[in-house]
Amino acid sequence: MSDDPADLRRTLETLRTLGPLDATAMVAATAHLDALTKPPGSLGRLESLAVQLAGVTGEPRPTFHRRAIVVAAADHGVVDQGVSAYPPDVTSQMVANFLAGGAAISALAGTVGASVIVVDAGVAAAVPPADGAAKARLISAPIRAGTSDMSVGPAMSRDEALRAIALGLDVADRLVHDGVDLFGVGEMGIGNTTAASAVTAAMTGLPAERVTGRGTGIDDARYRHKVDVVTRALERNRPGPADPIGVLAMVGGFEVGVLVGLMLGAAASRVPVILDGFITGAAALLAAGLAPGIEGRFVAAHRSVEPGHAVVLERLGLRPLLELDLRLGEATGAALAMSLVDAAVAVRDGMATFDAAGVSGPAADAEHVEETR
Repeated sequence: MSDDPADLRRTLETLRTLGPLDATAMVAATAHLDALTKPPGSLGRLESLAVQLAGVTGEPRPTFHRRAIVVAAADHGVVDQGVSAYPPDVTSQMVANFLAGGAAISALAGTVGASVIVVDAGVAAAVPPADGAAKARLISAPIRAGTSDMSVGPAMSRDEALRAIALGLDVADRLVHDGVDLFGVGEMGIGNTTAASAVTAAMTGLPAERVTGRGTGIDDARYRHKVDVVTRALERNRPGPADPIGVLAMVGGFEVGVLVGLMLGAAASRVPVILDGFITGAAALLAAGLAPGIEGRFVAAHRSVEPGHAVVLERLGLRPLLELDLRLGEATGAALAMSLVDAAVAVRDGMATFDAAGVSGPAADAEHVEETR
């Protein structure tokens, strides 16, 4: 795996060359959907999803045979400030649970035919060995054993931030080379909602209290303390939206950096990325800061109950497919959204056209007749 920033520069140049979504493919996709036996647009966001996927891939009727759920994992030094209801050892224990196939994402990924890849970008404790054959693939390439406490200084060095992004680029490249044509992204890391809150505040200019939520379910007193910790981290480090890599280094996480790289690499290869919740949304803000316009290549799976996630989606201009009050992470929402991708493709490819079915299409003056009734 190369940590040469040249990899990032090449990817950003590729994205600039790609430009906006493929308009020709989107027009062709829309024309096909309008020819099916239904009123135009009557399947709502299933149709708009099919059109967006055409624009991302450059193919009017793309199919998605090999799906990957990538869960990036790392620990956060800021947990020393008592911002989470869970101890940091849970990160490594949950990675072991992913590998054993016992996590929520393990169950949901199977329903949509997606493989699970776990990227250890900086888990602090040793991952307990799994009993029997692993149910998920592990890519172990830790930057180091967790970030530093961002409330007393930068979470990581700029070089470490670039290395985390480079790891994500490398993972995307490897998986695309293996034939992956649809990504879902998620994360695992005790303390990472604190980092995501700080990243979101830094990238949007909003105060900590506007974008910070309860994460693992902390009580009122710990929530107020968490807001204070995020505020202190922002004041001490002074991250700003003009320097997304600096924001990542000052208040982010190693798994967030991996997600940024993965998003950039997948988008540069015209592979759609389904975002999960708040942490992946914060990573998408950083990716969009590096490559403006890339957000159109992302699908927002759902809106988390974390208040910062609504802010992220608004800033990215993304409308979530689902509203299920999820707040687990792990790419659980992304896996659920893959079923809607399947539905959009099934409608697109399984329905008959008006001509093929011998069904009369809308009359040329139907709109005028309706207006004169």
